Amino acid sequence: MNTYRYKVALHCLQISLPASLQASDVIPSFSPFVCDEEGDVLLSMDVAVGAAPDFSSMEEIGQFDCGGANHGVYRDADGSYGFEISLPACDGGLLSCCMQATADFRKCHAVLTGESMRQHQFGLNNALMMAYAFASAEQDTLLVHASVIRNAGYGYLFTAPSGTGKSTHTHLWYKHIPGSDLMNDDNPVVRIVDGEVRIYGSPWSGKTPCYRNIWAPVGAITRIEQKPENTIRKMAPVEAFATLLPAVSSMKWDARVYKGVCMCISRLLTTTPIFLLGCRPDEEAARVCYEAIAVRN
Repeated sequence: MNTYRYKVALHCLQISLPASLQASDVIPSFSPFVCDEEGDVLLSMDVAVGAAPDFSSMEEIGQFDCGGANHGVYRDADGSYGFEISLPACDGGLLSCCMQATADFRKCHAVLTGESMRQHQFGLNNALMMAYAFASAEQDTLLVHASVIRNAGYGYLFTAPSGTGKSTHTHLWYKHIPGSDLMNDDNPVVRIVDGEVRIYGSPWSGKTPCYRNIWAPVGAITRIEQKPENTIRKMAPVEAFATLLPAVSSMKWDARVYKGVCMCISRLLTTTPIFLLGCRPDEEAARVCYEAIAVRN
């Protein structure tokens, strides 16, 4: 086995791969996050290639559609978990990885069941993403489904269901708002550090290869809805909580994870403004949004 260490949003991960796999091939998006530090890790994951483990003795929590890919979730009597991760239906829907995890997700074992590198990459990346989100849930850390633009030193998150226009809107900022650059296009990490709400780049960025080991203080979070006119308003706390919760990776049936996520969102809302943007996919939308949410020092 070859062991690798990475640091994502100040959390260290340790991954052990069989000699037949190189990290640069199976998890290339992790390369910017290589860490040589010793000490404690958020989670460790041992990886093997082989047949799928048998989860038949475990309780089936459900089968979930995650961006067009099916994830089967199972739970044992001791609180440990089993996951089945399949390719998206458009890629054949083949089972690619099975993950077994302790109740706190600090110790994980992944078995890559597919034959192609595409299956290995998809399965292991998704296993690591879920393990990271659930292991860090009690540490003021949120994995958020969002596209993030940075401007004048602040990060601005845009959330919405897939296909609504998050990436389109951040591209409009990049094109029309001077000094803007993309931090992450799908799954950045929000973390509260010493009372400051920060946004971090991550190894998970959807279809856009934007894997940047950078961070910025959060300027605002904005929910996008497609509308015939460009309008924006600040949300009240209760509405903001209800809007942000579905955008965060969580498990409502797991009390530890769900409580950690809810507490972190509640703390975040005391300092971070949340907006609702109704918009068209045009330059005016970016300018209307910028004028409303940009931090002025």
